[in-house]
Amino acid sequence: MDVNFIGKNMVISRAMEDYARTKLGKLSRYLPEIDDIEVEMTEEQTKAREDRFTVQVTVRTKGALFRGEERSQNVNAAVDSVVEVLARRIKRHKDKKNNKGKGVSLTRQPYETEEALQGEEEQWPEVVRIKRFPVRAMNVDEATEQMELLSHDFFLFLNAENGSLNLIYRRKDGNYGLIEPQLD
Repeated sequence: MDVNFIGKNMVISRAMEDYARTKLGKLSRYLPEIDDIEVEMTEEQTKAREDRFTVQVTVRTKGALFRGEERSQNVNAAVDSVVEVLARRIKRHKDKKNNKGKGVSLTRQPYETEEALQGEEEQWPEVVRIKRFPVRAMNVDEATEQMELLSHDFFLFLNAENGSLNLIYRRKDGNYGLIEPQLD
């Protein structure tokens, strides 16, 4: 298991690396086929001291990608929290794989209604972050599972059935939608 560390606005000490490696090593109990782990530690000068350090961990395996992010007042507490989050996600993933077809489903939080959002002033959002990631060929079920593992509301993937880029997303009613491009 290869662990890569990235420090933003901070220098990651050897002690921090050792602590994180020890804690992340516990994930191999739940998921022995981990290829590599990327740990990004960020220090921000915020007024709220409890949100000063952010630790984002991405766990890559042959079949799945797990990501967790936690904030805390010190790096070690953030590492502890993110390892707990990842352990829960890995357990849920394994349980879901083992219970496939047995009627197990995930519950969803209700979305905010338009009436609740009408009181807010309308402001045009701007692009503040660009992410790049490798796109893998997979079927719709695999893409749905990957979206759930990442705790995202959408997921872009290369559809193995038709060879085109598709987007799967979570609908307000808790079901999923699939967008397939159509060239004119």
